[in-house]
Amino acid sequence: MRRLLLIDDDERLGPPLAAWFKRHDFELEQATRPSAALALLAGGTAYDAAILDVMLPEMDGFELCRTIRKTSSLPIVMLTARGEVMDRVVGLELGADDYLPKPFEPRELLARIQTVLRRTAPAAAAVAAGAAAAAPTLRFEGLEIDLQARAVRCQGRGVELTGTEFELLALLAGAPNRVHSRDDILNRLRGHAAPDIHSRAVDILVSRLRRKLEPLDVIRTLRNAGYLFAAARE
Repeated sequence: MRRLLLIDDDERLGPPLAAWFKRHDFELEQATRPSAALALLAGGTAYDAAILDVMLPEMDGFELCRTIRKTSSLPIVMLTARGEVMDRVVGLELGADDYLPKPFEPRELLARIQTVLRRTAPAAAAVAAGAAAAAPTLRFEGLEIDLQARAVRCQGRGVELTGTEFELLALLAGAPNRVHSRDDILNRLRGHAAPDIHSRAVDILVSRLRRKLEPLDVIRTLRNAGYLFAAARE
């Protein structure tokens, strides 16, 4: 059974959500304070994903997301109040894998969690990249992408990527010099078409990925077309 960590100070939210997720083979544990959540994560308990509310005591969800991302690539779905656009953008900039506005339906939250987990599965990475099973590592000058281990090395150093960042890199690097439109990227990563806010999210993801791959300059922007990976395989 997969384990989820809900970080939300509303104690009434946890029990019904836990009952709902249990019906779908997920075990959900709630932490009502960021300090308690960080203690659980540091204590060695293995979680498959975290559900993180923006409005929290001690520190807000953005700061907590930033703190988690310093040491972990744990998939994170953020809960944003009233569906504020800036909440979504900031959450994605800080490394969240997806977001869901409050109030939400448990069925939709379950679907978001399942989608994120599918994206972060090693098999899904290989499929998204279009890589053959016999060659699970993509090699370029100064860059190695191990699709099976989900590990990236840039000029000999390890690069920590979130699940979504890795999927984006695997998608682009799996077809060098092929142009991927924003809609294509969204459909491949999220599995469905999305409104305009998601197009902005693609730009944020690409920008974040570029920074992590510096000084390599392998992701190019084609104006009004999309993005391509400009490197040849070794």
